[in-house]
Amino acid sequence: MIRFDCGDTLKMKKKHPCSSDLFEVLRVGSDVRIRCKGCGRDLTLPRIKLESGIKAVIPREQKEEVNE
Repeated sequence: MIRFDCGDTLKMKKKHPCSSDLFEVLRVGSDVRIRCKGCGRDLTLPRIKLESGIKAVIPREQKEEVNE
């Protein structure tokens, strides 16, 4: 089981049709709601299906440090 929380960014193995592979986590549960960082499209996927496509998790704290 891959650990991620709301606000984290997920780097996926496959790209979204808009060519972005980064997604922000909006809601966590048995279904996970994510938003594409490229086009802003919202997706709700079963957690098991989503976890099989994750390449890396970028925690919220790490993103904030990079922005400073």
